[in-house]
Amino acid sequence: MLGRMVSPVFVGREAELAHLAEAMDAAKQGTATAVLLGGEAGVGKTRLVQRFADQAAQDGAHVLFGGCVELSTDGLAYAPFTAALRQLVREMGTARIARLLPEGAERDLARLLPEFGEPTVDGDTDTGRARLFEQFLTLLERLAESRPTVLFIEDIHWADRSSRDLIAFLSRNLAAAQVLIVLTYRSDDLHRQHPLRPVLAELSRVRGVLRLDLPRLSQDEVAEQMTGILGRVPEYARVEKVFERSEGIPLFVEALLDDPDGDCAFPDSMQDLILSAVERLPEETQRVLRVAAAGGIRIGHALLAAVSGLSDLELESALRPAIAGNVLQIADNRAYVFRHALIREAVHEELLPGEHQRLHARYAEEISRDRKLVPPGRAAVELAHHWYGARDDEWALISAWDAARRSMKAFAYTEAIPLLERVLMLWDKVPGAAERIEADHSFVLEKAALAAGNSAEVDRGVKFVRAALAELDERTQPDRVATLMVRWAGFKISKGKMGVVEDFHKALELVPEHSGSRAEVLTKLSQHLMLQGEVEEGTARCEEGLLIARDIGDELLEGELLMNLALGQAMAGGSIAQYETNQRAREIGERIGSPRLILRSVGNNIDALNDLGRSEEALELSYEGERMAKKYGLIRTTGVFILNNRAEALELLGRWDEALETAERSLRFGPSLRTRHHILRVQADIALSRGDLSMLESNLSELGVLKERPEDFVQDITSSSRLHMGWHLLKGEPDSALDVAHRVLSRPSQSSKSALGWRLLSLISHVCDQAEAIDPTLAEHVRGHAAEVAATLRISGPPAEAYRLTYTGDFDAAAAAWERLRRPYAQAKALLHAATIAAQSGDRDGAATRLRVAQPLAEALRATPLVEEIEMLSRRVGASAPSATSELLTPRELEVLRLVALGRSNRDIAAELFISAKTVSVHVSNILAKLGVSSRGEAAAAAYRLSLLSS
Repeated sequence: MLGRMVSPVFVGREAELAHLAEAMDAAKQGTATAVLLGGEAGVGKTRLVQRFADQAAQDGAHVLFGGCVELSTDGLAYAPFTAALRQLVREMGTARIARLLPEGAERDLARLLPEFGEPTVDGDTDTGRARLFEQFLTLLERLAESRPTVLFIEDIHWADRSSRDLIAFLSRNLAAAQVLIVLTYRSDDLHRQHPLRPVLAELSRVRGVLRLDLPRLSQDEVAEQMTGILGRVPEYARVEKVFERSEGIPLFVEALLDDPDGDCAFPDSMQDLILSAVERLPEETQRVLRVAAAGGIRIGHALLAAVSGLSDLELESALRPAIAGNVLQIADNRAYVFRHALIREAVHEELLPGEHQRLHARYAEEISRDRKLVPPGRAAVELAHHWYGARDDEWALISAWDAARRSMKAFAYTEAIPLLERVLMLWDKVPGAAERIEADHSFVLEKAALAAGNSAEVDRGVKFVRAALAELDERTQPDRVATLMVRWAGFKISKGKMGVVEDFHKALELVPEHSGSRAEVLTKLSQHLMLQGEVEEGTARCEEGLLIARDIGDELLEGELLMNLALGQAMAGGSIAQYETNQRAREIGERIGSPRLILRSVGNNIDALNDLGRSEEALELSYEGERMAKKYGLIRTTGVFILNNRAEALELLGRWDEALETAERSLRFGPSLRTRHHILRVQADIALSRGDLSMLESNLSELGVLKERPEDFVQDITSSSRLHMGWHLLKGEPDSALDVAHRVLSRPSQSSKSALGWRLLSLISHVCDQAEAIDPTLAEHVRGHAAEVAATLRISGPPAEAYRLTYTGDFDAAAAAWERLRRPYAQAKALLHAATIAAQSGDRDGAATRLRVAQPLAEALRATPLVEEIEMLSRRVGASAPSATSELLTPRELEVLRLVALGRSNRDIAAELFISAKTVSVHVSNILAKLGVSSRGEAAAAAYRLSLLSS
């Protein structure tokens, strides 16, 4: 009876299988990437996944399996991906896998499996972690080139943070490959604070990710399951009883049927129900199951034999009843796995406290003796888990420290944090703790601060830094204090705090003169000063750092400092110098083989080319940069910076749909907060120009613009202020826009970056024009302040000159300049302003000529507010095209009729259309005659009746 508790017949789930099959078809078309399969414990997720996997394999798909284990929450990073990779190695071998990746990239996978050799040496967290993600993405894409690939990852409610991040990354970026990821999780385990909840919410919003909830079985399906288990059709009364007590959960149906008396007696708890099958096994089998449960859901034969103290034959004899009863199952690599996690949990919870500690101690002792008893890469975390479970404080501290260091080496910083916190918690319980791990307490805090910073755990990082600073004396350990001050400044920046420069200055005071550590602090300080607009001091600090870097022969630092110098040159309006300096940094990067240096210089020069009016070249450079970012495995870090600058170039060139597509793609990579904000501003610019108030306000809210959240970087302040003014103008609030202009010009320093500065001033001039009738005093004051700023700005290239012409009101010259630069939106706006001036001076033909050029440009961009302004002015000067429904009247008569219908007097109409009142009178007489009416009111009624004003 025990061996028949699982139905040989697959019951129900036709709808769910159909959904999975549809997802597989969609993945083949590149429109689906992942399925989130949720359900209660015991509801049959694994059985459904196995069924679908069999079908997919029969259809020719490459099926990979990876599962999360409870140990993942205790620091075992990338567990499901390591398992899938290990399966691939068994199937293909490391050499074939290496051939699927860029040259040398297999060494990144060595952080997951030692079979791939020594890991790459890369101290840059963003670089190393991003490259690991990129190589796994590349591997799946290359596998899918020959046939569809399905990656199953079970029990992601146990997934570690690094695995969750990699899952999210793959789900967002696999759209082009015929790969499907199927992820299962226990829906009833997701309490309000569960770390998987925000991940599921994020993934549910990703295009191509499907969510599927697995329901309980119906009564008919329970009857079918019972028939399969019993080998005969059960009595209706028994079906009804089992369904009522199991509530349609297949695992509980099996447990209820595993009753030798056949009365479906219901135990006091679900745990008792699940344990009922275990308790009927021989005593020695139960003992070994308890030993196995302490080791996890999956355990190797050799390790279980060592811990239990049994020979191979004795162990096999003891386990045979459990395997026959389907409590345990045989897995690959001579391992055993509990048929369901609930069974393992129930057995484990039956352990007595002393038994629990003794078993964990035995596991720790045996793994310490022979680390090959566990899969490669898992020994350190297994030891940390078991020594802690054994309540052996000394070895728990030592093993947690070792596991934390190994996690950090694999860029699994989030998993390292709880391990380091364990070290700190145990510190006072272990005499001579510093000698045992060869590190003092403050050093552990420093490592924890580093891990927190690299995991974006800002609040925890702040606590670690504060604690470390409280322990260290800057007089005896100035270098360490300086490093912590720099890290403290980084946390402040992440939280949007001000006053960071003071922290950098403090760090600078602590480091020795003419040292490498001083050059490192100068690199951070000079970059921040440049971004704040403090170009003079930033340049001086940068040049000091360059002298040190060159003297000590640190070319990497030299390259970083050169890019900071180029940033200052850009801020000072020297775009050509900026371009040349970035090129020098790129040459250094190519010489020393630094992908990050190469790509940062490329990204910066895309911006420089835009400022020089060479946006087509900027696009070409961005494509080259993207290719290199993919090659180096940095597409989701520095590569996103390059994509953002490409989106800016596309926006300037009027290729707005491409710009929006590039921006969306960039956001899918999960960029840093600052890069995300840059991307949101590109989207907001297009939304503003198209009149998309919903997107504009959404982005501005996230940026903090609408609440005027304080910002520290002058470029961000300038761009946000420009968008804020544009938002007010779009809503018809020129007075509010004028207030924003007044506040931004009242700041002690303005952006000296030429194109940005002139662009801001040209908008402020327009705001003053719009708001002058409302608040002439403030408008005049703002104009005067703008003129003072203009006197300080340089002309760094054609775009800056075109903005300057716009600011000074030479709109025809500006339009010609924008045409040469192939920037259609700016050209159309300049033409509109020029047409307005022409109309005001009585040159209606000149205005019409300009508007006829501007209108198709604006329409092609779908710049609705601009199109409407052009059409309105066109009607006023008589340049609008006749409507198909209005051949009865001339265009000018239609325009006059529209105003008559609005109740305007002849004098009002004359003023709006720039014609005399006498001419209006003639037009009104002609309209009345043509419509056959005798009054203005009848004319208006006829106009609406005949739909003459529908356009």
